[in-house]
Amino acid sequence: MVLLADLPLWRDDTLSHWVQALATYDRAIAALPNGKLPAHDAWYRHELPALVHTRAPMHVTHDEMVRITEWKMARGVWRAPNLVLVRNNPPGTVEAATASASALLDMPAKAVAAVSALRGVGPATASAVLAIMAPERFPFFDEIVTGQVAPHVEGMGTIAWTAPYYRKYVAALTARAAALGNGWHATMVERALWAHGIHAGARL
Repeated sequence: MVLLADLPLWRDDTLSHWVQALATYDRAIAALPNGKLPAHDAWYRHELPALVHTRAPMHVTHDEMVRITEWKMARGVWRAPNLVLVRNNPPGTVEAATASASALLDMPAKAVAAVSALRGVGPATASAVLAIMAPERFPFFDEIVTGQVAPHVEGMGTIAWTAPYYRKYVAALTARAAALGNGWHATMVERALWAHGIHAGARL
């Protein structure tokens, strides 16, 4: 994977350019070589949120956790050992951990920690779960996106797959969403940047 450290979208304040980038997300998904990704992505973005938000408390099931992990890896880097660990989590443990996280959305560090307590789950996979529950607060933690943001945000530095670094990432994307206004939130910023990065050749 090659990251382009100075893609222009992050520093572009023109709303129409961000809208255009977000509109190319489906095309970026289709451009990747994993044939299962389009179906996984449609499920993750359109079907799963509706299911999760009907549950009280919100949570994901074991099978959903496995598929979220498969979506994450198909969109990024496939790490088979991590997927095995995720599959080996007891179903009740997955539901309990994610239900606990849903009660902690106002305390982001604790919400991330609750999901990350599952085997095979770090902050990036935890963010994929939390983005379903509260997309405006928990954008998916993505390397291609970080590669565009970190060079321009003081204090971010080299990407680290840690909870403290994720907090910096969230702060940057949330601030950008606020600056764009017009109903934008952090997950929309993440997806626009990711699609822009794919089309610009961030992933070869």
